[in-house]
Amino acid sequence: MDPDNNTASLPRHIAIIMDGNGRWARSRLLPRYVGHREGVKSVRRVVEACIDKQIKVLTLFAFSSENWRRPDEEVSLIMDLFVQTLKKEVAVLDRNGVRLRFIGERAAFSEKLRRLIAEAERETRENSKLELVIAANYGGQWDITQAVKTLAGRVEAGELSPGDITPELITPEVALADLPAPDLFIRTGGESRISNFLLWQLAYTELYFTDLLWPAFAEKDLDAALLWYANRQRRFGRTGEQVEQQKGA
Repeated sequence: MDPDNNTASLPRHIAIIMDGNGRWARSRLLPRYVGHREGVKSVRRVVEACIDKQIKVLTLFAFSSENWRRPDEEVSLIMDLFVQTLKKEVAVLDRNGVRLRFIGERAAFSEKLRRLIAEAERETRENSKLELVIAANYGGQWDITQAVKTLAGRVEAGELSPGDITPELITPEVALADLPAPDLFIRTGGESRISNFLLWQLAYTELYFTDLLWPAFAEKDLDAALLWYANRQRRFGRTGEQVEQQKGA
């Protein structure tokens, strides 16, 4: 099955943990920063491929809330790369019809970075070819906590009772509530975990893990993940027979 020629089998929303930048650099006796810089090139390749394949949403885990634990020098270099990439890439993304969105707690970022993020979102907000979501200083537990705090406020205001709270009330309060949930999750780097990424949103997502380090991830590797996805039977709690009957209806 060729993913390029079977749009019905393509995911609407792909979420990626871009793991392995540092190990890619270390294996070449290069500073870890070089791996992060090369990782930006992989982002560019995947964004272009998603536009070509008419994927609607791509969410990238750029910097987790736990990544602040890394050495100060590495964090500083990552933040500088973040600033440089926004300055360089936003105009290109805008010309290609990409809408940029950022999720995560922005307060920890510098004023300059917060300003660039806001400008990027404002500049690209009318675009519709691809929704590119960057998760930065983001954690799934933080996301759910924010949703719970919002609902707790409604309980305190007398708008809700605790017994009224259901998954259907929580979902609109987490990040990306206005977008389809991820259909396909990809993690590079050989690790088989989701590392506090989109914990609520990944409940029924197909999980694809590859040993490839992120700077080496190319369009052919995305195609391999899409082919794997196209051959999955997504049941959402139903039996395989029910799914096949629905297809034939």
